[in-house]
Amino acid sequence: MHAYRSHTCAALTSANVGETVRLSGWVHRVRDHGGVLFIDLRDHYGMTQVLCDADSPVFADVEKLRSEWCIRIDGTVKARDASLINTKLPTGEIEVYVRDLEVLGPAGELPLMVFGDQEYPEETRLTYRYLDLRREKMQANMKLRSDVVSSIRKRMWDQDFREYQTPIITASSPEGARDFLVPSRLHPGKFYALPQAPQQFKQLLMVSGFDKYFQIAPCFRDEDPRADRSPTDFYQLDLEMSFVTQQDVFDTIQPVLTGVFEEFGGGKAVDAEWPQISYRDAALWYGSDKPDLRNPIKMQVVSEHFAGSGFAIFAKLLEQDGTEIRAIPAPKGGSRKFCDRMNAYAQKEGLPGMGYIFWREKTADAVAQEMGIPVKEAQAKLKSGEVAGGMEAAGPLAKNIGPERTEAIRQQLGLGIGDAAFFLGGKPKAFEAIAGRARNVIGEELGLTEQDRFAFAWIVDFPIYEADAETGKIDFEHNPFSMPQGGMDALQGDPLEVLGYQYDLACNGYELVSGAIRNHRPEIMFKAFEIAGYDEAEVRKRFGGMVNAFQYGAPPHGGCAAGIDRIVMLLAGEQNIREVILFPMNQRAEDQMMDAPSEPTSDQLMELGLRVIPQD
Repeated sequence: MHAYRSHTCAALTSANVGETVRLSGWVHRVRDHGGVLFIDLRDHYGMTQVLCDADSPVFADVEKLRSEWCIRIDGTVKARDASLINTKLPTGEIEVYVRDLEVLGPAGELPLMVFGDQEYPEETRLTYRYLDLRREKMQANMKLRSDVVSSIRKRMWDQDFREYQTPIITASSPEGARDFLVPSRLHPGKFYALPQAPQQFKQLLMVSGFDKYFQIAPCFRDEDPRADRSPTDFYQLDLEMSFVTQQDVFDTIQPVLTGVFEEFGGGKAVDAEWPQISYRDAALWYGSDKPDLRNPIKMQVVSEHFAGSGFAIFAKLLEQDGTEIRAIPAPKGGSRKFCDRMNAYAQKEGLPGMGYIFWREKTADAVAQEMGIPVKEAQAKLKSGEVAGGMEAAGPLAKNIGPERTEAIRQQLGLGIGDAAFFLGGKPKAFEAIAGRARNVIGEELGLTEQDRFAFAWIVDFPIYEADAETGKIDFEHNPFSMPQGGMDALQGDPLEVLGYQYDLACNGYELVSGAIRNHRPEIMFKAFEIAGYDEAEVRKRFGGMVNAFQYGAPPHGGCAAGIDRIVMLLAGEQNIREVILFPMNQRAEDQMMDAPSEPTSDQLMELGLRVIPQD
């Protein structure tokens, strides 16, 4: 028999009854049923119930076992009584009677329990991650991650892609985040960088004649942490293709992700249609370039209804250049209680508030006022049907702008009795993000956001440039290496009107994919950077390897990168990306388990020619 096991803890069934078997694993829990000890023995594959009574030669040893001790047992497989079969376990028809026991690794007092679903502080979970990872949910998440990566690889190979590995130690690359620098021992005073992405290398592969490349690539960025982003490193499906258009990239990645989400999405619907929405429309309709399309709410511009109106705040605001008023429709949100709650939400987000109108059945007060009769008489007429009830608008804004403008807003937004609308104004960039978050909250609270669905959308037509609000200086707003739509001709006019062949893929409010058709023509690249204030010499200095390569017959090429961590987070139904990463950093970019970052020794610093300057 094998030294440690003849079967895993998920393998035994009624077909094994009567066999002598050997199992190894961890003591999940121990139950004492009046002289009979039951142990749930767990390994990576599953659970087997093991029992021991006073007749067993190792009963005294079994009595000493505690949770998370690692043990080996030999025993006989027995059938459970019909009334005791556990249909939730693959091994639920049997149990193993212990005849021999070996403790492979005793466990001390546990800082967190593996059994059960207790919540523990993140600090505890990350310090003792090896225990946290033993828990059923974490085992399932990490198996899911492995299976997703395997599925992605197969789907890429099936589309004639090959996987190539690019360097980890390289030069600094401008990807929009801070580099992790690595000092060079052989070249004192100089530094390598960990790659923020394989961007330049994969483009150089296209210049080298490799038509289709992909890689499950590690990327390193010194970023501030968020719930959906690791502060140090992450993995992405990185791909690049030669002789392709933007649509070719879409047609390549869509079946890969559709298949993965159908395979691992737990039965949730996966949208077949992936709409293409311009960056400007996404900002207008959703307040975000990663909209959650499960929420049907679309924001609209309603400036005309407030211009010159009795609501002085908005009317005066619209007299300023570049301002507008936007409405967030809220179907089923037509109660003062809900409207006041959303107004408080806006104040918590740093705005003075959020104006609102809601529509309700016409009250007796309104009928009395219209007809010039007492309220009681109006109530009687409404009750008898002599007067039709109809609808009225309520809320401070409705009183200020009057019934005609209010009705025009209602018709534009397609709302009715029981609905509401919220309003924000100013320069769009100042309030778009808050409006987008408010839209998400409204959709969730009113039950409008579908939960059992993965909704994808391509965000396209990103502007390449933006102007500084104070100085007017032109700089890059998005990826400077994207090919401008229209090529060199597009760079001769207003820079703020130049759009790039750049695209993101959003799913359920998260950015999953980012990519572009690359600017592979040096003369166009030099002109694009010149507009942003960088001369040719600066471009050659910073991106010399790529610029030089483009002078030797560079093909048109493009690609994208899909975040593995976020994909698995969505598939696992988690809200925090650390739940799908084996050994993540905490919110302060610290590895509490390995005590990183740590101070270098004097010898290490001397060898590298470095000195640490104490921070005040």
